Amino acid sequence: MKARHKRLSIVIGGLGVLGLLTWLALNVFESNMMLFQSPSDVVAGKAPQGKSFRLGGLVEEGTLERENDGLTVHFIVTDKVESIPVTYTGILPDLFREGQGVVAQGKLENGVFTAHEVLAKHDEEYMSPEVADALKRAEEKPNGGSI
Repeated sequence: MKARHKRLSIVIGGLGVLGLLTWLALNVFESNMMLFQSPSDVVAGKAPQGKSFRLGGLVEEGTLERENDGLTVHFIVTDKVESIPVTYTGILPDLFREGQGVVAQGKLENGVFTAHEVLAKHDEEYMSPEVADALKRAEEKPNGGSI
């Protein structure tokens, strides 16, 4: 084999390996990506089925219920148009309360969002841009929807 053919086969092999590594990296990135969904998106069927995603909105007033074990809580997340019941077992953030913005990470199971992580906003003024956009879109809908 000539030196020219050896160099060509090394270059082609290197490009093949680089392409394979790029494909693997993109697949790992895509499978680990957490998508934010509003309650309206979830009700519309846009949420991934059987996969973990983030649900964001406001904790609806008067819906926070604690079980006797002290760790399990039930509440409703709303975007002022649609609402999704949430169950979480664990310690809630100090800033978590009704009427405040929240982002919960978990899965939708039988119409109930089972969260394995709950994040609360960090001060009175802050709301994640995604939650703020979802609330704004919900308020702009002509029908108003149901809470």
